[in-house]
Amino acid sequence: MTVDTSVRRPGDGPRGDQGRGGLLHRVSGWAMRNAGIAVFLWLLALVAVTVGSTVIGDAYKNDNSLPGTDSQRVIDVFREHQPQGSTESIQIVLHDEDGLGRPETRTRISQMLGEVGKLPHVAAVADPFTAQGSVSTDGDTAYATVNLDVAAADMPVEDVRAIIHKAQESATDGLQVELGGDLVRTAAESEGGAAEGAGILAALVILVFLFGSLLAASLPLLTAVFAVGSTLGLLVLASHLFTIPDYTAPVMMLVGLGVGIDYALLIFSRYRSELLKGADRPRAGRIALDTAGRSVLFAGCTVVIALLGLLALGLGSLQGLALGVTVTVLMTMLAAITLLPALLTLFGKRIERSVRKHAAKSRRHPGDGWRKLAARVQRGPWVPLVLGTVALVALCLPALDLRLGFADSGTDDPAKTSRKAYDLLAQGFGPGFNGPLIVVSQGDEAAAEALNRTLAADPGIAAVTPPQLLADGKVATVMAFPTSAPQDAATSDLVQRLRDDTLPQLSAKTNATYLVGGSTAAADDFAGAVSNRLPIFVLVVVGLSALLLMAVFRSVLIPLKAAVLNLFSIGASLGVITLVFQQGWFGAQQGPIEAFVPVMIFAIVFGLSMDYEVFLISRIHEEWRRTGDAREAVREGLANTGSVITAAAAIMIVVFGAFLLSPDRMLKQFGLGLAVAVLLDAVLIRCVMVPAILRLMGDSAWWLPRWLDRLLPAVALERDDPVD
Repeated sequence: MTVDTSVRRPGDGPRGDQGRGGLLHRVSGWAMRNAGIAVFLWLLALVAVTVGSTVIGDAYKNDNSLPGTDSQRVIDVFREHQPQGSTESIQIVLHDEDGLGRPETRTRISQMLGEVGKLPHVAAVADPFTAQGSVSTDGDTAYATVNLDVAAADMPVEDVRAIIHKAQESATDGLQVELGGDLVRTAAESEGGAAEGAGILAALVILVFLFGSLLAASLPLLTAVFAVGSTLGLLVLASHLFTIPDYTAPVMMLVGLGVGIDYALLIFSRYRSELLKGADRPRAGRIALDTAGRSVLFAGCTVVIALLGLLALGLGSLQGLALGVTVTVLMTMLAAITLLPALLTLFGKRIERSVRKHAAKSRRHPGDGWRKLAARVQRGPWVPLVLGTVALVALCLPALDLRLGFADSGTDDPAKTSRKAYDLLAQGFGPGFNGPLIVVSQGDEAAAEALNRTLAADPGIAAVTPPQLLADGKVATVMAFPTSAPQDAATSDLVQRLRDDTLPQLSAKTNATYLVGGSTAAADDFAGAVSNRLPIFVLVVVGLSALLLMAVFRSVLIPLKAAVLNLFSIGASLGVITLVFQQGWFGAQQGPIEAFVPVMIFAIVFGLSMDYEVFLISRIHEEWRRTGDAREAVREGLANTGSVITAAAAIMIVVFGAFLLSPDRMLKQFGLGLAVAVLLDAVLIRCVMVPAILRLMGDSAWWLPRWLDRLLPAVALERDDPVD
């Protein structure tokens, strides 16, 4: 071949400035020289943002707008023709197997509704016995609509709970009273804290086993808690300037605890390793920060790139969430290179004693088990590579059937009042009653009547309401109740058929404009918006991350391998949550996957997978530059990072997995998806498949054309000599 290419040789290193110092060295060096001041500043910052956020309060706002979609156009029509805005409502569902018509039962219901009407923010309460269509045909089930005088965002949770308690006080002598609506679902959620606490406790146990010292184990954990605590306060303050959804905080804590402990653990593990090699404490700290610290910064940048890739989707709710989690990752990076070095300086003597004491008790040389594993994989690389690929493909396959949607009361715990109300309404009025389609007619009265007749004749619609004119009389709405439940695929098919066939044909006859909205339609529109923009999102995230890896490791094949394997781990995690939450494995409540969970999992998992890639490959690259032996570099690289990667993964798994204890279905899906992805990535991919692939690649793994080498900027993760 005549193409000008080269394989980089040991000692070459990346071209560019290899001078001493740099921003990382100056920042971390200052923290080590002024350890007390650094810790005090972090403590002051934590207290200040916590007090400030408590005093000011949050201004979280869910931006669920979907520009250009039918469901968004329905919302815009309502805003245009009802400019006074809308208020929220709550449903009180009543059920008695002996019938609701008995005089004593009706009296008790009327008294209860009268008392509810006197509660704060209650504007009116409809009488189910006089309101049309509010009693089921068998007379056993009815519902009363409680209209509030405020929007959902302005309704205090305590006042919602007061309505729940007052209504359920009348549930005696066979009368069942349940309450439904989004406000009821929110008010019924627990205050949380159990998932975070369980994750932190489990992480501490793993760190104690790893380091043999409570003090040593506490430092990575303390660093992560400071970073997450500070970010939580900043998030509350930022909500007054940016549109940040209310579910950002728990997702931020989920990611922040895992990533924060991970980054601090990587640096601390290198510090511990250098101490055992005989370095004094200051030098061990400098080497750890100048090697592992650089890897942390680079790994954090890949996570940030993946999260900011969500901006390419152009969806408001995801943009706010991405901003919040990005700030979290940046704060964990800052804590890892400032707070942790300060803590290492303050507690250095005690940590050194515990490290040496724990090492003296260990009967095995550090890394021996990982060297043996790497050697075994290298002797027959095709077997683990093929078996690992088959396993990942098998786990990815269920994701092909993944169905997106939004959680409603039908996916709540069966013990919750919102779920009981949902089931009673479905039983008494039909499964489609809980998710009616809102069809808007923009035309004359005859067009609205034609819409009503057309919808009533559709086999997928059980019932329709008469056309209702909005306040200005220019637009009419029809409520259509499907024969299937809101979460059923048949309801989505109905929406698609109405939009593509039925309503366009009717519009051609009446010259009116018809729009289909409602929660089911909005979920379909969201899924469609994500699907249409997903290729751009994937291209941005994968492309930028690959370029970064190429600049660091001066290789074409390393970034390609990383991208393919990362996509496998993401697909496998989505396959698992599909089996559990969509198919109902292990007793989980069946239903669609939250519409934005897959793209968030993609962004976070792709970034975290790059973390482990950087941790492992940077050490392998360091050994290869030193020895020039590709096989030896893989063995030593895995020997020096295998225990750290698996320990970091174990911590992430327990932190993420602890969110399965959360009552929130979305957080459960996040927690399981991230835990599965980290497990597969750290154990199967990084510790088995990557060594096998690098064995097959040999020296070609570090191949880079000379012309590309000249174009790429130099980004060094290792130095030939540590900074003094």
